Amino acid sequence: MKKIGLTTTVPIEIWMAGGYLPVDLNNIFVTSANYQKYIELAERDGFPKSICAWIKGLYGVCVDEDIKDIVGVIGGDCSNTKALVDLLEYKGINIFEFSYPYTRQKEDIKKEMDKIMKQLKVSAKEVEKIRIQLNEVRSIANELDVMTYKQDKLTGFENHLILVNCSDFEGDVQEYKKYLLNKKDEAAKREKIQSSIRLGYIGVPPMTADLYDYTETLDSRVVYNEVQREFAFPRHILAKDIYEQYLDYTYPYDSKFRIEEIKKQIEIRKLDGLIHYTQAFCHRAIDDIIIKANLDIPVINIEGDQQNSLDARTKLRLEAFIDMLKDMKEQ
Repeated sequence: MKKIGLTTTVPIEIWMAGGYLPVDLNNIFVTSANYQKYIELAERDGFPKSICAWIKGLYGVCVDEDIKDIVGVIGGDCSNTKALVDLLEYKGINIFEFSYPYTRQKEDIKKEMDKIMKQLKVSAKEVEKIRIQLNEVRSIANELDVMTYKQDKLTGFENHLILVNCSDFEGDVQEYKKYLLNKKDEAAKREKIQSSIRLGYIGVPPMTADLYDYTETLDSRVVYNEVQREFAFPRHILAKDIYEQYLDYTYPYDSKFRIEEIKKQIEIRKLDGLIHYTQAFCHRAIDDIIIKANLDIPVINIEGDQQNSLDARTKLRLEAFIDMLKDMKEQ
């Protein structure tokens, strides 16, 4: 199968039906031992310092890894993606543009998906067959998510990795299914993880993934990863078809829709506080104002930039935040 790069989670079932192997460019970038080289490559080619590191990283991956085709999500994700795909097209990369409709109406997302199906000459029936296969794997990932907060069997970082990789199943759906089943068996035999404070993580997946281990040194644990969980489509069983499934995906739509689901998870998972991660120079940082105004739970906003580990200031802020949550809980 021919590889196709993704700038974010999209209806991969359509491209898979069209003979493509989806590869999440974000995962290549952030897990690279030399992730900075992608950023530097973008800056050498003229990207300004004031552009988000993720956008630079995606560009660097496309150029350095010789990606020939990508899906650029120009609506419902990063506001800079349109400019990125224009540049990549200029560089000779074949672009499929996809947009999550702001209206969040079924007829509008159906129009977007049908456009791609027509381009790839695949039928809705072929796509639906793949959706059912992928949802079997997503169901296992969601079972592991439940084991994280209900049985206290997995760490926050394990939960993050399991869910975030559902964007492309690490390039091999069946192998990823085996990995999840093995992880489920192994986790079931563990002792419960003990921690005083239950945290939720909301916002885009972090560049600074060490925040999970760091919070656990402070007698706390992340038991809810908002956007990563959405990558595994936790409510897919309620969707009648692929259109409804991607209409129920909270990340690309308005803040009100996201916040409704976050509120549910705060209650279900008995969360004490939330970490809201935003990326430097990203428009989503503005969401923090709306989130804090609409949630009856303490929220700390931390901002990442080009580093893949927490700095001393952020560690100090997290420590103070968790100490505050402990004091509130005691009272």
